[in-house]
Amino acid sequence: MELAMVGLGKMGANMVTRLLRGGHSVVVNDQNPDAIHRAEQGGAVGAADKRALVEQLHGTPHVVWIMVPAGAPTESTITDLGSVLSAGDIVIDGGNSYYKDSIRYAQMLKDKGIEFVDVGTSGGIWGLEEGYSLMIGGEKAVVEHLAPIFQTLAPASDRGWGYVGPHGAGHFVKMIHNGIEYGLMQAYAEGLAILDAKKEFNLNLADITHIWQHGSVVRSWLLDLTVRALDEDRTLEDIAPYVLDSGEGRWTVAEALDLNVAAPIITLSLEQRIRSRDQSPFADKLVAELRNQFGGHGVKHT
Repeated sequence: MELAMVGLGKMGANMVTRLLRGGHSVVVNDQNPDAIHRAEQGGAVGAADKRALVEQLHGTPHVVWIMVPAGAPTESTITDLGSVLSAGDIVIDGGNSYYKDSIRYAQMLKDKGIEFVDVGTSGGIWGLEEGYSLMIGGEKAVVEHLAPIFQTLAPASDRGWGYVGPHGAGHFVKMIHNGIEYGLMQAYAEGLAILDAKKEFNLNLADITHIWQHGSVVRSWLLDLTVRALDEDRTLEDIAPYVLDSGEGRWTVAEALDLNVAAPIITLSLEQRIRSRDQSPFADKLVAELRNQFGGHGVKHT
């Protein structure tokens, strides 16, 4: 099957490679000419702009997969594609767009007769070899037409991908997936921190996580990555305790509030990430001073 890919960051470039290995023809475009050149060396066809991208697609309907950052970059890319694609063509957004934006993008393109599919994509840098988990929203008939693409990108043709609902549903499911991910990572981190603090046992965290990989109820891919990290650096001394978030956890918490669904674990894991960035938390200073004010308790000064 022939398709185009816009956005050749690490994941986009890896997806192009996997598609080419699967026998698909891929035309590529990116703001970085070097990224286009690297893709061409791997067998893709390069295009300098969106119009050239579409012009080099021979079959119909034209299929364009975009892998650019959520928000303004995705919206501008979809707007640009809407001006060069024709009725019946298909745009796939495989990035981490907010699901309500995806619903809006679908309507924007529908007004031009262009189909839209939102694909929540998980797999990160490991997807090239392991395959990607694909959560797909849109018109079911359009998704079925695109099945050969999804079958190639997924871990296997019959697993790791699937249609989950109408426009926006793919990115909604991926949003919740990432919220769960926040909680899982936080649980591993807290448990290992407790083990690390028990100095009298002189516990080897790498050895313990290796044990957990086999037969344990907490075994998982995230645990495998934890093992890999601890094998490489037991103390993590060179890693700053500063944890970023890319938005999906915030969206998940907001959705839980809107739906009146309790989600304390995900919420607290998000708050912990936010807390990690505060090098001088005012709230803690105030609590310390309040204890001094009402009870004369000691205050540690910097």
